Amino acid sequence: MQLQVTQENLNKALSTVARVASARNTLPILANVLIKTVDNRLAISATNLDIAITQHIGAKVTHEGAITVPARLMQDFISSLPSGVIDLRLEDNKLHITTDKYQSVVNGVVADDFPVMPEIAGGNTWTINAATLKKGFQQVIMAASADESRPVLTGVLLQTTEGHLFAAATDSYRLAEKDLGANTSDVQLLIPATAIQDLLRIIGDFDETMSVTHDDQQVLFQANDVDLVARLIDGKYPDYRKLIPGSFAVESRLKRADLLNVTKVSSLFARESAGSITINVDADTGELSIRSVASQLGENTASASGTITGSGSITLNSRYLLDALHAFTGDEVAFSFNGKLEPTMLKDPGGGDYVHIIMPLKS
Repeated sequence: MQLQVTQENLNKALSTVARVASARNTLPILANVLIKTVDNRLAISATNLDIAITQHIGAKVTHEGAITVPARLMQDFISSLPSGVIDLRLEDNKLHITTDKYQSVVNGVVADDFPVMPEIAGGNTWTINAATLKKGFQQVIMAASADESRPVLTGVLLQTTEGHLFAAATDSYRLAEKDLGANTSDVQLLIPATAIQDLLRIIGDFDETMSVTHDDQQVLFQANDVDLVARLIDGKYPDYRKLIPGSFAVESRLKRADLLNVTKVSSLFARESAGSITINVDADTGELSIRSVASQLGENTASASGTITGSGSITLNSRYLLDALHAFTGDEVAFSFNGKLEPTMLKDPGGGDYVHIIMPLKS
């Protein structure tokens, strides 16, 4: 293998893929990245057997070839080089890296030993705007569980219902659902949240159409010269829509910034009580107030004015409420609930395409 590539492109590609490589894995080669020439371009790949990322970059290829080299060393070294052209030459499983001022040799491992994710043959393929998918995943991923004892809840569900594509996540304490728009494909994918986080990083500011291909076991996202393949989580996702109430006894419509501010202040006094805050909605005063108590520090009550229907109180986890409010983008938010032990719903007052449900705490 012999080729020339710019430091900027190689550094970007290594930064994109190297995070997936893990030195803590039982297979030592998984700490390496695969450097391979493909159709007169250079492909940089890394995998942890659950996720694989490949970025293609332009290169001037003289001789084809492939090798794997330590991911962390390669990334740190290339990022330290000045911008300009880098010569890569492979001899006897040693990768010679040369610039005007630097000559280095990195010991590699033959590419034949590098595990490759199986190709998706005969899968279903559809397209979506990358920015739309990114925003949707950002609005639901915080609700995915980190508890590996319930693997199904550690994923983000992507499914079509009645001609629309929805993304949803729940950890059984909260639920977030986003309508991503019309989609006629039959989609039912449970994607690991860790893969979604890598995908969000890859998409970045990319605002064009991206391709999604999947079968029963894997999903492939292709955007911006980057391919991400992830193994799907095997299991049946709960019928979360049963959690979403159809009507509410108490409804309030407030400026999102006002509710965010009073929740932030109240959360400071709620640290001792695992984030517990009590929200009181009063139709007579037209206010929503939040009370939090810290036995060692004191207590706080903060209120925000809004359009109120019905009166009542409910106890929530302040962190969950803050996460939900940060996920909304509109100026106003609708906050609704029924009894003290029934789900709370936040959504855009105009209807909107995003719903966030938070289960109450026992006060």
